[in-house]
Amino acid sequence: MSEILSQLWTPELQMAMTVFVVMLVILYVLSVVWVVRDAYLRGTMWYVWAIVALVPVVGIIAYCLLRPPLLQIDRDEQELEVALKQRQLMQYGECGNCGYPVEADYILCPNCHQRLKNQCVKCGHALDPSWTVCPYCATSLPAAPARRGARTTSHPHQQAAPQANPAGKAPLQGATRQQER
Repeated sequence: MSEILSQLWTPELQMAMTVFVVMLVILYVLSVVWVVRDAYLRGTMWYVWAIVALVPVVGIIAYCLLRPPLLQIDRDEQELEVALKQRQLMQYGECGNCGYPVEADYILCPNCHQRLKNQCVKCGHALDPSWTVCPYCATSLPAAPARRGARTTSHPHQQAAPQANPAGKAPLQGATRQQER
């Protein structure tokens, strides 16, 4: 048996086996280095994964199965994108009636049709209700009524329209004279 082995174990076969073992050792070292570097880039405890990767095949398989799905730089980029989207959404507002997201220049809510802003009669831009002049075309705006239900007249010399009498009766002369004073 030893004669057969000595005939098969030639210097060429010894060299091939040596190259194969060296390649396996290099592959093992490179796989441990890859695990450590990848674990570091993914923001995990790379030193723990280095110890796990020292177990020849099982350590690398365990790392490949349990490693985080994203690199740290990708997670940071996603967080920045989310923050940017939130900032963009903050430029918009919400409808006070239904909570639907609306842009700053919307006049009506597209969801519930609630009036959100006034519109300039000259240039058509959306205006804040508290503004007294249009900042886009310098048109003077009518003043908003101070409270709901208050009578407003367009001209100080103009009189308010007479109210309808529901009973159809003529008003008393005394009451009319008191209103005039």
